[in-house]
Amino acid sequence: MAEQVSLRTKAQPRRAANSGANAKPVRSGTAAAKSGFGKKTIALVYDFDGTLSPRPMQEYTFLPKIGEDPKAFWRECNRIAREQEADPLITYMHLMYQKAKARNVRIDRDDLVALGRDVELFPGVEAWFGEIAKYIGIRAESQGVELRHYLISSGLVEIIEGTRIRPHFHNVFASEYWFEAYDLPYPKRVITDTGKTQYLFRINKGIENLGQSINEHMPEGARPIPFGNMIYFGDGDTDVPSMAVMRKNGGHAIAVHTPGKSKTKCIDLFRAGRCDFFAPADYTRGSELFRRTTLLIDRILANIRLEEEAWRLRRTIDR
Repeated sequence: MAEQVSLRTKAQPRRAANSGANAKPVRSGTAAAKSGFGKKTIALVYDFDGTLSPRPMQEYTFLPKIGEDPKAFWRECNRIAREQEADPLITYMHLMYQKAKARNVRIDRDDLVALGRDVELFPGVEAWFGEIAKYIGIRAESQGVELRHYLISSGLVEIIEGTRIRPHFHNVFASEYWFEAYDLPYPKRVITDTGKTQYLFRINKGIENLGQSINEHMPEGARPIPFGNMIYFGDGDTDVPSMAVMRKNGGHAIAVHTPGKSKTKCIDLFRAGRCDFFAPADYTRGSELFRRTTLLIDRILANIRLEEEAWRLRRTIDR
């Protein structure tokens, strides 16, 4: 008979700024190891555009507000980036506000947060977080398993802040503006495709305060969330670096595609070994995505039990 399970879910309340700047870092597993096995946190890490939401978040509210056709806007953005040899993400952040200013549309941080309310989500996303927590609560056989959800996106933290699902995330790492009175906002943080991998290591090492460097060596045994306890969710080429880092370090990845649309890219990622599984972006309980995610969670839970038992055995022989 399995022992009673204590499942803790960690989600932060909605904040006015990127929570990464305020999160307290967990420096090592030493304190936890004194009282018990400390590697029991499971981290589910998500991209946003195309993964949790069918389209780029800017297309739902911001671009219509300034009278821009989304396809035309992204074509212009890509053209400027090529011609100027500029980073595409910095280009889009600059171009958005350049066009808003040209149309005398002033949008500040509060406006962007408000726009987040209208961002569309894939089926089942809002209930997903609770359903996954219920599943782990039933399946876990170790005391004190903790579930965390993270978001790493090249989209805008301000828009994400206004979405209905923001409270479910322990932390959000996304591109962000610096807002200055009577001046054109300019990028404060830009998260590129390869730059996303930095935040995977921040989660792994427990150094979520963006003011702290993650470059200092930390032994694997001191890292609070092993890569093996992490699953990354993404939808395409922009997620390849994160999937590669995750898989190379013993973690897991799932690729998703819009239900009813082409899954060619997911098949390519699967064949290349970038992901463990792929599935339509249907987050409802019982879907292919739910079933394949919980298969990986079962594997993580089993490994937690195995590692905890080995930890206990070492404790007995070291006394």
